[in-house]
Formats: sequence, structure tokens, C-alpha cells
Amino acid sequence: MLAAFAREVGAGHFKRVVLLLDNAGFHTRPGLAIPDGLRLVYLLPYSPELQPAETLWTLVDEPLVNRLIPTLDEPANTIGARCCDLTERQIDISSRTNSAWWPKNRAPS
Repeated sequence: MLAAFAREVGAGHFKRVVLLLDNAGFHTRPGLAIPDGLRLVYLLPYSPELQPAETLWTLVDEPLVNRLIPTLDEPANTIGARCCDLTERQIDISSRTNSAWWPKNRAPS
């Protein structure tokens, strides 16, 4: 998968790509082959504030919590619809992801 990603983004000798990952155990394995031009950087353990999207899981999976799911298609359909709904709820997203210490957007100089 890393090789396919590197090809897709054009990583190589003349283009370096940094891929930021959390420390989930399934994001690495011993002897993992890392393609040329790709660098894996891991977030500190137990630091969800460094990955603001982590705070959004409760919004995304809310429609599925404590429900009987009759088919395997339902979670994908429900989460897809929920993500579409969340694109219209910018205030909810911002309130969960904008930490006080996070750098503010600045116009390029």
C-alpha cells in the first residue's frame, strides 16, 4: 500500500513526502519496506490533540451507537450519509478541532 501511495503522489528522489501516522499498532510492522521519497513520522502516543480529526469520531459514529445493525451495508451507508451531513456543520467541526494552541491560518507572505 505504501508503494502505491508513493507512486500516486509522485514520491521519489526529487519529491519527498512526509506521511504523518498515529501510533496504532496496525500502522507499522517489523521490516516494513518504505519506498524512496516517503518518510513516515509517528505522532506521540496518547496525544489526540495533535490529530484534531480524532475528536470527530463521536460525531461520525453517533448514528450507529447502541443500535442493532442488520446488514453489513448499513454501517457504510449510515456513516457515508453522516459524513455528508457533517460537511454542512462547520461550526460543530471547528469547535472540536480548533485547539487554542493550534496555529491560526495566515495569508501567505
